[in-house]
Amino acid sequence: MTITARVYELILSELEINSDGLRWTELLNLIKEKLPDVHPKTANGLVWKLVEKNPDKIYKTDDGKFRLLKHKEA
Repeated sequence: MTITARVYELILSELEINSDGLRWTELLNLIKEKLPDVHPKTANGLVWKLVEKNPDKIYKTDDGKFRLLKHKEA
């Protein structure tokens, strides 16, 4: 599995658990903790492109949290 796939898999699973969403720094800290072999600049870039690369799964709230679309309030 590629680094990108591993990071996105981790993010998706964490967003599933945290239905209220996670902030940028929280995602970076999770990646650092659970995937310590991922370079910080790589992690930053992957979070930066998160919504762009996964528009069918993730959106960013007005208050800056990343959430799964299925948890979006009507």
